[in-house]
Amino acid sequence: MLKINIPGGPDNVSQDLLNQYGIPQPLNGTDIEINGDTVLLFDDEQQAVAYLDGLEEFASSIDDHSPAKNIISLIVSAIGNDEFVQTYLQ
Repeated sequence: MLKINIPGGPDNVSQDLLNQYGIPQPLNGTDIEINGDTVLLFDDEQQAVAYLDGLEEFASSIDDHSPAKNIISLIVSAIGNDEFVQTYLQ
């Protein structure tokens, strides 16, 4: 199982926030770490990349000024910066 952490901060991504903006979630869902960070759950790197592709497609359908764009940007960065995903893409 691949777990990708989305660091907390002012734009803390939570399950509720994903639901609020209708942002698609990974097939395996999410989890919360003790420190409050959200963790995206995937079977493997291929599933993470497929989710990333779908998320980018979803992002193109929403307004550029929507708060959802910032959330999606954080998720895209977290997945794109994951060392296992980077290795898979090479």
